Amino acid sequence: MGLLATALFINYVDRGALATAGPLIRRDLHLDPEQFGRLSAAFFWIYWWVQIPIGWLAERIGAHRVLIAGIIVWATATTFTGMATSFAMLIGLRMMLGLGESVGFPTVSKLVASVVPVNKLGKANGIVGFGYLMAPGAGILLAGFLIDRMGWRGMFFAFGIASVLWIVPWALVKLPKLATAPSNAETPTWRMILGQRALWGTSLGLCCSNYLWYFILFWLPSYLVEGRGFSMHKMENLAMWGYFLNGVSAFVIGSSIDRYIARGHGSANFGYKLVMVIAHLGSVPCMLAMGLGSETQAIVGMFGFQFLMGASSPGMYAMSQILAGPRASGRWVGIQNALGNFSGQISTWLTGFIVLKTGHYVLAFVAAAIVSVLGIVGWIGMIPRLAPIAWWGDRARAAPGEV
Repeated sequence: MGLLATALFINYVDRGALATAGPLIRRDLHLDPEQFGRLSAAFFWIYWWVQIPIGWLAERIGAHRVLIAGIIVWATATTFTGMATSFAMLIGLRMMLGLGESVGFPTVSKLVASVVPVNKLGKANGIVGFGYLMAPGAGILLAGFLIDRMGWRGMFFAFGIASVLWIVPWALVKLPKLATAPSNAETPTWRMILGQRALWGTSLGLCCSNYLWYFILFWLPSYLVEGRGFSMHKMENLAMWGYFLNGVSAFVIGSSIDRYIARGHGSANFGYKLVMVIAHLGSVPCMLAMGLGSETQAIVGMFGFQFLMGASSPGMYAMSQILAGPRASGRWVGIQNALGNFSGQISTWLTGFIVLKTGHYVLAFVAAAIVSVLGIVGWIGMIPRLAPIAWWGDRARAAPGEV
């Protein structure tokens, strides 16, 4: 779990580096808010849809191999971002980064579902969530440190070189047979997966969750600096602690859900869905406080959202892993993440457009609050009882007490 969490930690540090360096890149390359929004969205032009074939590839040739290939691609893109001299070059490199980083969740979910029992998926996904949810905060701290000493170009170069070093310990890991076995006759078909209403529920839920997540991930630094007048260093400190809270929340809540189920207090179905409802409803006042409140209220809203986002994180993938099981989780999460991340390009571009036209962030936060409510329809209204799907009849059913 540690190495998988580290892989997604690196994934998000590299992905979020653009946001931290955003004010400086916009100044040096003379980009307006709409262009920067487009630059942020370019990552998703490749990232969102390619996860469907990536999920298939992970089950076809092994998720462990696909993960290595992806890291090489995204490390290369990060390194060369530091050499970009034009808006067009940055667009191309962001698309390349999206291609490489698209391997992250389909491969990690396939590996987690293959090695972790159902009754421990909350903690496992909490560990993984801790890695990628606190990564933007660590990335802001590291990026700020490196930018002060090397400039934003040197920062991208350093991040890219460091990323590829993850492959060394990963090459020494011995995985169980189920995690590395290619697809066979017992693997559910595409038609079987696509026919599941729950798939579309997890996809809609993730789509709404990610609208808020990428809105904050890509625009928080610019919002704090431009919208609230904070210095770069104050922005770095606030954002860093917010993301750290996000990661801690994921680990604590994921572990708590496992204990709640193990002690017989309730089912995975109730536990995960309750957390999703609280997180999505609670995010509404947080967004409105950031957009409309005083400086103090905005900071409280930011930390409140980070806690709620972390709390919902384990369920976003544990629910899919429970439903799909080890043999279908790669493609299930590939489809879910493809549809779920489509909102990322909408969120990042639309925010830039709103800021350009209105000169402030208020309407962007209001839009995020509305989308948050819609997410409840996916997680609760479209997912039936949370239990492993019997793909091929009774032999695929979970043992009593697993969920």
